[in-house]
Amino acid sequence: MSDPLVSILDDDPEIRHLLTDTLEEAGFQTQSFARARDFETALQRTTPDVCLVDLSLPDTDGLALVHRLALEKGAAVIIISGRAQVQDRVTGLELGADDYITKPFDPIEVVARIRARLRNPRNAPAESGTAARFSGWQAQFDRYVLIDAQGQETRFSHAEGEVLRLFLENPKRLISRAQMQDQLGGGAGESFDRAMDVRISRLRAKLGEDPKNPRLIKTIYGAGYIFVGDVNWS
Repeated sequence: MSDPLVSILDDDPEIRHLLTDTLEEAGFQTQSFARARDFETALQRTTPDVCLVDLSLPDTDGLALVHRLALEKGAAVIIISGRAQVQDRVTGLELGADDYITKPFDPIEVVARIRARLRNPRNAPAESGTAARFSGWQAQFDRYVLIDAQGQETRFSHAEGEVLRLFLENPKRLISRAQMQDQLGGGAGESFDRAMDVRISRLRAKLGEDPKNPRLIKTIYGAGYIFVGDVNWS
C-alpha cells in the first residue's frame, strides 16, 4: 500500500517547506501549492488522503474552498490558519472541515492530527464495508451519497460521513460526546460541540427526519446520541 498523500495549500513558502519536510520525514507523500487554482487543477487528477488548507489565500475564499472540498472530494480537510477566534474555528468546522489548527503550530502536532484523521471511521476495517442499508436508506461511503427508497441520491460531506458511519457502526448504543470526541477529533470544547450539532442536524435533514421528533438519530439529553435503526453492511 502506498504512503498517504497530503496536499498542502498555503501561500507562505516557509510554511509549505516546513510542512513538506516534516511530513515526508514522517512517511507521507506530499504535494504543495501556493494558489488555489493550481491546487484545484491537481485535484482533478488525484484525490489526496488529506488536504491542509490555509484560509488566507490570494486568489480565492478559503472557507468557500473548504466547503467545496468537503462536499465534492473524499479527502479529509484540515484548516491551518492564523485566525484563532472561536467563531472562525466553528465556521470552518460547520462548513465541513475535519479539524482546525491555528498558526503558529508545532509541525509534530500536524503529523499527529493527520494520523488521527487517517485512523477515523472513514478508514475503518474492511469488514465494516463501504455501504450500509437502514430503514429504507443506503449510505455509500465510497461515493459519499445517501440513496432513498426511490433511488434519489443526496451527497454528504466527509465530515458528515464520519458522524454517520460512527452511528451506523454502533446501532442501538448510546454514543456520548466524549466518545465522539475520542473517535472523531476535530477540536474540543465549544467549537467541537457546535460542529457536531450542525453535522447531526444536517444528517437528520438529509434523512428527512422531523427535527422535533427524529425517528433514527435520537438525542439523549445530558448523555449523547443513539441511532435506533437496524443496519446491514455490504
